[in-house]
Amino acid sequence: MSDPYTDPNELFDVYDAAGRPTGRLKRRADVHRDGDWHRSFHCWVVCEGGPVPAVLLQRRGAHKDTWPGKLDVTVGGHYAAGETLADVVREVEEEVGVAVALRDLIPLGRRVSVSEQEAGIRDRELQDVFLWLTQLDLASFRPQPVEVAALESAALPELLALLSAQSERCAVRVLRPDGALSPGDVRVTDFIPTVDSYFFRVATVIDQAIRGYPYLVV
Repeated sequence: MSDPYTDPNELFDVYDAAGRPTGRLKRRADVHRDGDWHRSFHCWVVCEGGPVPAVLLQRRGAHKDTWPGKLDVTVGGHYAAGETLADVVREVEEEVGVAVALRDLIPLGRRVSVSEQEAGIRDRELQDVFLWLTQLDLASFRPQPVEVAALESAALPELLALLSAQSERCAVRVLRPDGALSPGDVRVTDFIPTVDSYFFRVATVIDQAIRGYPYLVV
């Protein structure tokens, strides 16, 4: 089964290592093969309505072209050629079934990400990272059934303990695309491997944001 949301022929704008547009367009498949710099959008969703804040993690679909089945940012998507930030925010509704306005997102800066850990893929991204603090609960979301295998909700204190190596497992609530909810647990090995401790850094920034710290950057 192919993934209609991961079209290898989709065109991306190509950037240089300083984040400047080169004026060139290339197919998604060629960008990932050749290691061209391109832009993507990350949105971390945190549900604040429960007894403790809970971070929503995306379990990537089995047919994704990079890191199928691994835990990732709540919502992530590439900028297609010519798209702006206002355009790409649509990824939130497309992936998790709830729309959000750009004004409701907290900017966390830009992450430079390089991954060559999968055979035949050289993924070099300039990631615009945002945080959405919402009163919605996990059951309010609807994971897109092709791209997203599940959304997994982790209490922030337990997630911090896992990612700081203070514990080996973190309890989660799992939401499937059909709306079914179930308990589960995750380990560090469930996450996409990174060289920059990205998931731990984001969890600490989320903690700072909830505590009211005004200067936030990943």
